[in-house]
Amino acid sequence: MVSPQLEEYRAKARKYREKLRAAGDPVPATAEDFRKADQFMDLLTGEPHGVDYAEGEVGGVAGLWVTPHQAAPSGALLYLHGGGYVMGSSSTHRKMVGHLATAAGVRAFIPDYRLAPEHPYPAAVEDGVAVFRGLLAEGNRPERILMGGDSAGGGLALAVTLALRNDGRPTPRALLLLSPWTDLAFTGPSLQGNAESDLTMTLAAARKMAEYYCGRSKPRAPLVSPLYADLRGLPPTYIQVGGDEMLLDDAVRIDERLRAARVDSRIDIAPGMQHVFQFGAGTIPEADEAVERLGSFARQQLG
Repeated sequence: MVSPQLEEYRAKARKYREKLRAAGDPVPATAEDFRKADQFMDLLTGEPHGVDYAEGEVGGVAGLWVTPHQAAPSGALLYLHGGGYVMGSSSTHRKMVGHLATAAGVRAFIPDYRLAPEHPYPAAVEDGVAVFRGLLAEGNRPERILMGGDSAGGGLALAVTLALRNDGRPTPRALLLLSPWTDLAFTGPSLQGNAESDLTMTLAAARKMAEYYCGRSKPRAPLVSPLYADLRGLPPTYIQVGGDEMLLDDAVRIDERLRAARVDSRIDIAPGMQHVFQFGAGTIPEADEAVERLGSFARQQLG
């Protein structure tokens, strides 16, 4: 049984999809069209209490520090925002990450990594690696750093961690992935099966964003689409995904491949929920409960 607040959230989500379609979907949209539509996402989230925000820079990448009043003196969450690698920012994700950082009990940094099409792959991965190395340079121990992300940011969190591992560098203590986009080759059956039930995403928009991000790179390249990567040696991973969203199979299959690679991975599928439904934190109990579970996992990993 869904909450009354969820119906209101779904109505807002429908308005968001209308804005995406108005931006040129199914006709290909420009990056600026997408970015204008994306400003609506911030309205889905309630304002968190007891959180301070400050602009900053880590590893040469600008972003936003999100610091709950009750944050632990050590530890950090590096959160990579979603938006199809084309839109999204520390501003659009400020409130949602505020709820997540509060639940985890740590401060968080949301970098404004470079976006496509102006900066296609591997720019976002390079920026994510630079921020993680910057956190280490500031004295944070890798076992006290969490990495998270939603949608494209979830896929990017995996790619950054893989890049660190490939270079023989320390990796984060754990990964928190919300509806991760892991397959830019678009092979998941849920892309078609959930096309009507997904109220915030459309396949045409996703394909255009993938085109912008890939540039001259192949969509199945391991750091573009982590679903095709060697996942051995990655840290414990917690995945949340909505049962009604188009990227359901991106999350389910990456969980299966992580576990096949002997990674400690778990997944929660929320029946009837939308893409990155955690944006409803502070407005719907389903999102608040999901964020609390993410926070509990984070606290366990940090000890």
